[in-house]
Amino acid sequence: MEYKEILEEARKQTAPHCMACPVCNGKACGNNVPGPGSKAPGNAAARNYDKWQEIFVNMDTLCQSVVDPDISFELFGRRFSAPLFVAPLGAVDMHYGKKYTDDTYNAEMMRGAIDCGILAFTGDGVNPQIMKDAIAESGALGGLSIPTIKPWAKEVVFEKLDDLNAHGVFAAAMDVDAAGLPFLQKQGGKAGSKTVEEMREIIEHAGKPFIVKGIMTVAGAKKAVEAGAAGIVVSNHGGRVQGGVPSTAEVLGEIADAVKGQTVIFVDGGIRSGVDIFRALALGADAVLVGRPFATMLYGAGAEGVRVLYDKLVAELKGTMKMCGAPSLKDITRDKIRF
Repeated sequence: MEYKEILEEARKQTAPHCMACPVCNGKACGNNVPGPGSKAPGNAAARNYDKWQEIFVNMDTLCQSVVDPDISFELFGRRFSAPLFVAPLGAVDMHYGKKYTDDTYNAEMMRGAIDCGILAFTGDGVNPQIMKDAIAESGALGGLSIPTIKPWAKEVVFEKLDDLNAHGVFAAAMDVDAAGLPFLQKQGGKAGSKTVEEMREIIEHAGKPFIVKGIMTVAGAKKAVEAGAAGIVVSNHGGRVQGGVPSTAEVLGEIADAVKGQTVIFVDGGIRSGVDIFRALALGADAVLVGRPFATMLYGAGAEGVRVLYDKLVAELKGTMKMCGAPSLKDITRDKIRF
């Protein structure tokens, strides 16, 4: 199937919550929940998208010809086909449509990502079985996923990490910004925001590469590094937990300037093209996460849809690298972009 055909099929499955727009720019969904909208005033996801478009790439073809750029990416000792990973999503049956439950969504997305030579971050939820099933499926697939644990009470997190380790899963993550989700706020003081000391204890218990997702300030990035995070994700949760926040594109550069080389830097939010990936890498990210577009592709054509979007993003990234004189990822530097 072609990209546009998959979007049309996805729209049949996800409307009216998600309209599977030709460009997933956050404008049609606004603050619609259920659906992939943002918290009021509902403009954070749109701002994420818009701010990437304000960054321009510097073409330079007076250089040695770039025939086939090398975009392979090493993460925690394992090489992947691109610096591109699938972001975690949860409650997909409520926000996108009944075609998938979280369990079936995670399982098919993991398989689709692995077939592309990358991997998927998987989500967590109120029902503990969601993560149990995702971890078991990941174990059956060689551990190639990154389960993303909500900031539950320490004892709950430890139990999930023990299960993750028992199945030989590649790495773990926590979306600390999920502290703003209503079901976590109802848990009282034991769930929610974490101190540096609490996060350090969690990371030490994990005993494997641990990624802290939801970093939006230099101070937060430094605290994650202090806690021992092997990676951070610059992310505002698509604006779903707090309105009035800046875009990830606006804060990425300063965060990269502060902690580049001390931890792996991912960025998530509004990245919709290979040109956007180039922009993010030039600003200092090591890799990117893409969530909603992969979701609509999965709803439209299953694992085939994941492949179609992956191929599209990779072709756009390589095309931009050729036109900007960047034969490899390390050549995508800050001087390749302008504002």
